Amino acid sequence: MWSVSATTRAPRAGEVDGRDYHFISPEAFDNLITADAFLEWANVYDHQYGTLGRPIDLARAEGRSVLMELDVQGALAVKARIPDAVLVFLVPRDEAQLEERLRARGTEDEATLQRRLAAAREEMAQADRFDHVVENDVLDRAVDQVAAILEAVSTPEE
Repeated sequence: MWSVSATTRAPRAGEVDGRDYHFISPEAFDNLITADAFLEWANVYDHQYGTLGRPIDLARAEGRSVLMELDVQGALAVKARIPDAVLVFLVPRDEAQLEERLRARGTEDEATLQRRLAAAREEMAQADRFDHVVENDVLDRAVDQVAAILEAVSTPEE
């Protein structure tokens, strides 16, 4: 199962509510925080993002694996609440590749882009806190490596 995060930011072109994110108001987000509805949440780049706990709990109760796309802070918060969570850190080949990818998106001004690059450097310094590190250089290879990790952790030991 793919986890769909909630956010207070506006949808970008082509994003669909419920598929890419659950786009909600800051007030609704705050109400969910108060209700302890999030497995993890954070303020990131002037917006709030979070993972709702109930869908994760339901999927796990059914024996399904859940994939979450999280920043370091969110991943470590999930690991604290779900100790058997398996954390996979995706890294670019190098910082130049990361910058190229961010610029190609065309979604940030220069100041925001520099802030994202600085944050990425800080996050990459924490890769050793994750169970696995996968270089996201060649997409097919990275997908195969993540799929192998998922297969290994979801296959019962004999």
